Amino acid sequence: MKISQTFLVVAGAGVAFAVSAFGADVAANWTEHCAKCHGETGKGDTKMGRKLSISDLTDAKVQAKFTDEEAMKAMKDGIKDKDGKVTMKPIENVSEADMKALVAHVRALKK
Repeated sequence: MKISQTFLVVAGAGVAFAVSAFGADVAANWTEHCAKCHGETGKGDTKMGRKLSISDLTDAKVQAKFTDEEAMKAMKDGIKDKDGKVTMKPIENVSEADMKALVAHVRALKK
């Protein structure tokens, strides 16, 4: 019985460490690649966000307008307006797994 309890404690600590490390990476990536325009909270209430008329990612109606796959494509390829002007550059030096974590982060912003 003691061995099982010890295993569970060690396994739980490992999971907690992995989750906290994963969360730190998402937060760091959000801050580095997204927050300048989307804001720390995702509301788009930054100077650049207002200039580009960025939607409030905390709004459920806004989030309903795009799929996870579309969000991934936007991060990988960037976004251009109807005139072909780049409004969001592709995210560079971020793995696909980290981009998926950013999508999950965006989904968690929904109120």
